Amino acid sequence: MTQTPEHATTSPSSGPSSGPASSPTSGKAQLFDYRAAANPVRPGLTDPIPYNAWGPELHASGPSAILPLDLSQQLGTPGPATSPALAAHFIRIQADEGVKAAAQATSSLFFVLSGSGECRRSAEGTQPACSIRWSQGDLFVLPAGAAPLLHADTDSVLYWVHDAPLLTYLGVTPSEARFEATHYGAEWLRRELQALADAPGSARSNRLSLLLANHDLPSTRTVTHVLWAMFGMVPAGATQAPHRHQSVALDLIIECQPGVYTLVGTELNEDGSIRNPKRIDWQSGGAFITPPGHWHAHVNESGATAWLLPIQDAGLQTYLRSLDIRFA
Repeated sequence: MTQTPEHATTSPSSGPSSGPASSPTSGKAQLFDYRAAANPVRPGLTDPIPYNAWGPELHASGPSAILPLDLSQQLGTPGPATSPALAAHFIRIQADEGVKAAAQATSSLFFVLSGSGECRRSAEGTQPACSIRWSQGDLFVLPAGAAPLLHADTDSVLYWVHDAPLLTYLGVTPSEARFEATHYGAEWLRRELQALADAPGSARSNRLSLLLANHDLPSTRTVTHVLWAMFGMVPAGATQAPHRHQSVALDLIIECQPGVYTLVGTELNEDGSIRNPKRIDWQSGGAFITPPGHWHAHVNESGATAWLLPIQDAGLQTYLRSLDIRFA
């Protein structure tokens, strides 16, 4: 029987096969015309990753809480999830209080937007206990293990990204740590990025950014084996040329003045600019999504340097050799 592109052939069996493994078909088996099924990323089936942005008002006031940036309903995934593989959150902690950041994840990344405190984690299995003192501008990553307690000395806001949605999709739980808990101090990050910006030729660079890496992961040069993190700046008056990649980006705006924005779109004009772009205006302490495969360019029309931290699943994409980063 010939099928039209929008139809499938289903096994005539009335239910799951109970016969031997050599049985030719079972009740769950289907066949699709390649023309209809080769790219199922479309609304109502495998929904595309949507544009979305969250402002700093989400974490500006209130009691201590974990505030998920949840798009699971739009993505058709178990929540909370901000992309098919990653979940992002703001964590607000009042002074002298603590919050447990529990997730079945192989990788957790925390960036401190404001405040100071300590991350305390008890020993679990082969993982030793650890303690990390953190303050504004610090970043730290934790592997699989016990849920950490984030205790704040002063009112604090952290940005937290982990890969639990990926594990939920695979139906697995983490069994071992793939890297050690690692701390990246704010002063070191800012000093090294400024040195990069001051280096000869940097003014002509497409991006002024540092990729955070880990000695335990020499082949991917990423902050964890799944997560990729870029600490970057957009100088005043700069327009960074478009680029794209196949990893989703969960972008945190660390600091900016009004007049900084990102242009995003799926196609380029002949001159290398983005065709019919969507504009996403930046806000200090806000966050937004850049879907995979979409061209994006950052523009700073303010009078001050802007600072950003995109988090991606590009550690995994690099390992799969599928990141496919391209520049206009």
